[in-house]
Amino acid sequence: MAYQKKKFIEVLNKHKPDHIPFWFMRQAGRYLPEYMALRKEAGGFLDMAYNPGMACEITMQPIRRFGMDAAIIFSDILVIPHALGQSLEFVQGEGPKLDPLRSSADFSKLNFNSFEKTLTPVYEALSKVKTSLQQENHNGTALIGFCGAPWTVACYMVEGGGSKDFFNVRKLAYQDPQGFAGLMDLLVESTAQYLINQVNAGAEVLQIFDSWAGALDSQSFRRWVIQPTKQIIDLVRDTHPNVPIIGFPRCAGQNYLSYVQDTGVTAVSIDQALDTKWAARSLQPLVPVQGNLDPICLLAGGDALKLAVEKIIGDLTDGDFIFNLGHGIHKDTPIEHVEDLVRYIREFSYE
Repeated sequence: MAYQKKKFIEVLNKHKPDHIPFWFMRQAGRYLPEYMALRKEAGGFLDMAYNPGMACEITMQPIRRFGMDAAIIFSDILVIPHALGQSLEFVQGEGPKLDPLRSSADFSKLNFNSFEKTLTPVYEALSKVKTSLQQENHNGTALIGFCGAPWTVACYMVEGGGSKDFFNVRKLAYQDPQGFAGLMDLLVESTAQYLINQVNAGAEVLQIFDSWAGALDSQSFRRWVIQPTKQIIDLVRDTHPNVPIIGFPRCAGQNYLSYVQDTGVTAVSIDQALDTKWAARSLQPLVPVQGNLDPICLLAGGDALKLAVEKIIGDLTDGDFIFNLGHGIHKDTPIEHVEDLVRYIREFSYE
């Protein structure tokens, strides 16, 4: 199927479709009763992510219900450290837990011994989703593969999970920049390989999530966000020169501009804190913009949701634009509010 027939990919190629394409981060997840039913059956999160049949089914659930313009494979950014040999579990109510790596000696324990074997189920799931989209007549729906950016993945690897201030990883990057650069180089190599294999398996677009990019000052942002992201994009494009790549340096503020200028991303996803008028003025002349409804506004619904959608569309539709959230759908979001949001987006036409 030609890219031009998929609205989402049309926009990434800077062709304006008749309607605004949309998808939502974490669109396959806990706010859906069909997901929760499957999760009860499956057990843990990783049991689902590493089961190609289940991961395919979960990826398809929001597409069947809402008809988004893109499906994003059900997985997690932390499969990379897991595939490199770091222990990983998802604790109910607490999130991911890893054995923290705090030194070059700890990093040296990582290796590629089980890398492909661990990640093969992700590639199989992508192939299954591609087939399901065709079989279920969602031929206009693009398939997104994704990864975590090296900085964000390193945050989890060093901290051992989520963090409020990323004290340990920031301290390590300052105190042992050479040792930390070794970890980042490993993550660049492994992540590029992972993304290339996702495209081989059927992904038509890639998104790089740098969820904790906002934790860094401008100089560190250039070294630990921009440079590794550019390296990954260059490596992927050596094999797949035409695959669109969306970058999401969440909470990067004014660093969004240098990120867009210097990484080589095809498009940029923006968080809800970024002013949409500034994005239209500064970013859209360079690349398509994706974003940026506050997920809590979606959870709240009502007039606030309608007004927020109107403002985002009003500010960003003169340029190349994909509607999305500023972060993932909150697990307590009522389905009716997602239905309202989909209706508001579909009511807008460029004609």
